[in-house]
This record gives sequence, C-alpha cells and structure tokens, in this order.
Amino acid sequence: MFKNPFSFKGRIRRTEYGLSFIFFYLSFAVVGLISNFSEYMQVLKLLPFAFIIAAYWFFIAQGVKRCHDQGYSGWYVIVPFFIFWMLFADSQYGENWYGPNPKGFGNQEENDLIKTDTTI
Repeated sequence: MFKNPFSFKGRIRRTEYGLSFIFFYLSFAVVGLISNFSEYMQVLKLLPFAFIIAAYWFFIAQGVKRCHDQGYSGWYVIVPFFIFWMLFADSQYGENWYGPNPKGFGNQEENDLIKTDTTI
C-alpha cells in the first residue's frame, strides 16, 4: 500500500484511496494549525503553502490511479462529485490498460496458476 504515492501510473484499491482521502483532509487541519502559529514565527509562513501543494499533488495522483483501477481516464478526477464514485465503486475485474488488478483478481498470473492446477 502507498507504493509511489506521487506517481500517476498504476492502479490502487478503494482502501488506499479512502485512506488518501482522510489523509488529505487531515493535512489541511494540520496546515491550519501551522498557519495560526505562523503569525508569530516568520519562518513558518511558506511552509503551509509548500505543504498544500504536496498534499494536492498526492491526492490528485491517488485519484488518477483510482480512476485507472475502474478503467477510466485520469481526467475524470476533475469531474465534480466523481470522488464519491471512486470511494464506493468496485474496481474493474482483471488486468486493464493501466495495469494488473491490485486485488489480484483476474490477473494473468492467477489465470496461469489455475490452468496449471487443473492439469495436475
């Protein structure tokens, strides 16, 4: 879980996307706390800005990978309320254009194992 979280390639499961969703919104709470202290410390003024950029990059990359898991283009991330579809819809069975199923269901390796087990 969370292999290459800032990459836009591959597929992720609902669990990883849900945890990413929670982490993204909790990070804004942390940024809010830091920005309250930045009034007193000049060094912390740019830290929330950098943190927000990294958090958005992380969340968009995870969203693109979740779209890939369902067989959609990564551009669906910009569709309003599609986040909720990504949270609750199941993944596409087997391998697709974006890679093997992260659950392992229907992947070529699994099919090869089934074929070899039936011949024994």
